[in-house]
Amino acid sequence: PDITPANISALLLSMQAQGKAHATVVKCYTILNSLFKMAFMSDAIPKNPMHKVERPKPRKDEARHDEVEAYTVDEVRHILACLDKEPLKWRVLVRLLIDTGIRRGECCGLQWKDIDFQGNSVTISGNLCYTPQKGVYLDTPKNGRSRTVDVDPDIMALLRALRSEQAAQAISSYVFTQDGSPEPMHPDTPTRYFQRFGKRYGIEHFHPHKLRHTSASLAITNGADVVSVAARLG
Repeated sequence: PDITPANISALLLSMQAQGKAHATVVKCYTILNSLFKMAFMSDAIPKNPMHKVERPKPRKDEARHDEVEAYTVDEVRHILACLDKEPLKWRVLVRLLIDTGIRRGECCGLQWKDIDFQGNSVTISGNLCYTPQKGVYLDTPKNGRSRTVDVDPDIMALLRALRSEQAAQAISSYVFTQDGSPEPMHPDTPTRYFQRFGKRYGIEHFHPHKLRHTSASLAITNGADVVSVAARLG
């Protein structure tokens, strides 16, 4: 079919009808916009059809989820205070998410070889995923590239303690494992834990991804530039 504004709009609407996330549909719109702009500027096409294509709007059931939510400094202090009452494994995991902003699957996919105790840094080289068809499997990070991020020395100390605690139960290459087992923690387990944690301590909408937004927000508030924060988050 001819590439027309109507056809492109129909494609984007079709993606939404298939249940694609709003962010995914917007990303597709952005890529198409860039491609057609380059084609028009290089005289490969007589006009840019994207000039008449509106940016996709979120579905009504998605509007709430598109809001970028982050905890305030006081809320983070409350979370950390509550965290002191929790098992070591969860103290390390939650502190790591707040400090680095890494994704839930990237955190579950961390292996001890990724931890640089001397340099106080971790290398994000894997992303633990789950599908009913494949089960739990280790994939590459979402953007396909490894990255190394600095970690607070206090969290590195907690990681050392976790390594000793874990070795007394079961030797594993993974940092976060199932209780008493060398198998990696299921990537859905943190979400279920966060729900229970939120109910115990009265923290609304406590979710790993919200800590990712929180990490970025705190970094920018403290003077970090957006490009550096984006690179850190991968």
